[in-house]
Amino acid sequence: MCSSDLSAGGKPVENVDEHDFMTLGRWLMTHTKDMELTILMAQLGLACKATSRACAKAGIADLFGMAGDQNSSGDDQKKLDVLSNNIFVAALTNSGACAVLVSEENEDPIIVPEDKQGRFCVAFDPLDGSSNIDCNVSTGTIFAVYEKSSAGVGTVEDILRTGNDIVAAGYCMYGAATELVMCFKGSGVERFALDPSLGEFIHTHSNVRFPEDGGKKIYSCNEGNSVNWDAKINSAVNDFKANKYAARYVGSMVSDVHRTILYGGIFIDRKSVV
Repeated sequence: MCSSDLSAGGKPVENVDEHDFMTLGRWLMTHTKDMELTILMAQLGLACKATSRACAKAGIADLFGMAGDQNSSGDDQKKLDVLSNNIFVAALTNSGACAVLVSEENEDPIIVPEDKQGRFCVAFDPLDGSSNIDCNVSTGTIFAVYEKSSAGVGTVEDILRTGNDIVAAGYCMYGAATELVMCFKGSGVERFALDPSLGEFIHTHSNVRFPEDGGKKIYSCNEGNSVNWDAKINSAVNDFKANKYAARYVGSMVSDVHRTILYGGIFIDRKSVV
């Protein structure tokens, strides 16, 4: 992918002004032409806003620290992991647009009650990078949406599919600003920024692309795992260093991916040899 506007990370939207707001809801209704998908994505946006609020007030609301359990990946759960997961599960279950939910924080898939079921299935990590939350480092939500492939009540098989079947995907980053980045199948990447004074995500950039020339010479990976990498990965990282690439690694995947999309460079998420 390439870009004619490297500094902005996509074409700036012209109507971001004081009287004409292209909100997330308005953008969805204009571009998706699918009411149920619009409702689903709007509920995802609501859950992102609620999670952003929880992250912002974590210190004064006693939301830092451990919850005393582990998630489906074996990671220790933080209080904000549990809260953000509850936020997303409630928002998506009550949207009337979802049939199956898969969260990193739950061992088993969630089958939405039949009277609330819709056409879509959502896989998500409600708060990626939460190990950094206690020191106020950026975190984020990751999500992917599939359309149900079977008739009747949704099943696990409706979501155990390849990335080619994803209808929409994206992430929300909770940092100095809260940004929602999403892409629908067959279309470009769109950026929205949360305006706290309005309580709305505002469309800021369309057709976001990687810098045309590759952007900044940055590589991003956890070199603490290098003893478990295969020879090709180790060789690639050594080549980056030899070619004077700078290391930039936050440890929250959403933050590292967001920087890579906007600035360019290379991101590697490899813990061990597969």
